[in-house]
Amino acid sequence: MTIQILMLYIAIAAAILTAIIGYLKKGHKNWLMTFLQNFTGILFIISGLVKAIDPMGTAFKMEQYFSEFEYTFKETAFSFLAPLFPFLSNISLIFSVTMIVLEIVLGVMLLLGHRSKLTSWSFLLLVLFFTVLTGFTFLTGYVPNSVNFFDFAAWGPYTETNMRVTDCGCFGDFIKLQPRISFFKDLVLLVPAFYFVFRHKDKNQLFTPKVRAITVWASTALLLLFCLNNFYWNLPVIDFRPFKVGTDLYQKKMAEEEAAAAVKIISMKLKNKKTGEIADLAYEVYMKEWAKYPKDEWETIEQIKSKIAIEPTKVSEFSVMSPDGFDVAEDILTDSGNVFLVVAYKLKGIASTQDLMVPDTTWNMDTVTVGKDSIIIVKNIGQIGTRKETKEVFAWDEGYVEDYKTRVNVLMEDVMKQGAKVYAMAGGAGEAKLASFKSAIGSTYDWYEADDILLKTIIRSNPGVVQIKGGKVINMWHIRHLPESVPLN
Repeated sequence: MTIQILMLYIAIAAAILTAIIGYLKKGHKNWLMTFLQNFTGILFIISGLVKAIDPMGTAFKMEQYFSEFEYTFKETAFSFLAPLFPFLSNISLIFSVTMIVLEIVLGVMLLLGHRSKLTSWSFLLLVLFFTVLTGFTFLTGYVPNSVNFFDFAAWGPYTETNMRVTDCGCFGDFIKLQPRISFFKDLVLLVPAFYFVFRHKDKNQLFTPKVRAITVWASTALLLLFCLNNFYWNLPVIDFRPFKVGTDLYQKKMAEEEAAAAVKIISMKLKNKKTGEIADLAYEVYMKEWAKYPKDEWETIEQIKSKIAIEPTKVSEFSVMSPDGFDVAEDILTDSGNVFLVVAYKLKGIASTQDLMVPDTTWNMDTVTVGKDSIIIVKNIGQIGTRKETKEVFAWDEGYVEDYKTRVNVLMEDVMKQGAKVYAMAGGAGEAKLASFKSAIGSTYDWYEADDILLKTIIRSNPGVVQIKGGKVINMWHIRHLPESVPLN
């Protein structure tokens, strides 16, 4: 599905609905207004529903935005806004659910014509909010990585790799939109948004005010429950992510890596540091004439590459590091037997430092001559004392630890008895942290490190469990629905 096809389907549905309303409803006022109500209403409902299927994914996307906004505002005159974004990041899941429910309910209100003035202003404000997000994403393509967004004089030519957030998340993982398309889509939506505000009295209304109000409130309640079901009680009802059940991860990873290796550089775009002159050269020409463009005078703005045959996903980045620094990803994906992954993108607990007094012994070294050509070294205690040593200690969340002891460990011990291998993976954890957590939960399986964004993509549960066999995803479980036993073939 592409955004163009989706928009076409929505337009057809809106046209049919407009025709039905015009035929059945007496006193119809404005055909254009009714069509725009139906089109934007259906669009918001669909856009919201694909995000409601995976509210946690939207929350992760908002965390990316908040992190970039904090960095952007920190070094400007608007630095007083920077502390707001870590707070929003901490409540990103609440923010996500609220935004999703509001988007869908607004879509319903547009279709019904309920509270026309309130709906019009709410629609305008939400579209403006989306425009800021998608606009920031797109416009950072003009901002070199070392330049602050508000340093407009230092902006350069558009370079896709400069973008701070590569996907707006407008349709979740259902449709991945290029930021430029997302931004222009929201700019177009501003037209009906302002039209609604100035002509809200012309809106078409369905049913009675009481029926409309009941529909809106019932929709709000049901949507809240639906969102909660898709992250708090269960995994998303539909999985749009690249690690979904049935995916052959090994074959997918190999195919994506081969496609990436086949990409060729077509041309080079260079900029003269002194004059600002832009040179766009075919790669073959550049390789022949590279001496004309010394690095102290010219900088590479962009490498234009051939279109990749397979768009890469997080599967390409599947990497699992052992405590001794070895990547065991290939061992996991090529194992013909059953492999269980315990996935924890964040170990829940509080880290602190503690000063400890540890024994400190000083030794004296003496040499003793034995015979004519033999010397031995004798070590004697010179002084026994203590020294201060700073150690990182962890206070683990009791409920989180209990989930491992009573749920995860029980299943892992069962599958290990049946011959399965277990790899527990944590994001953003060092060796000391992993050792402390392993001791706290009493696990008999080993722990590894992985990128937290990768782990968030694999499963929307912290912790969650994934079963793989021969590189293929067989099953996955939310922590609240983890079985005590899984019969293995």
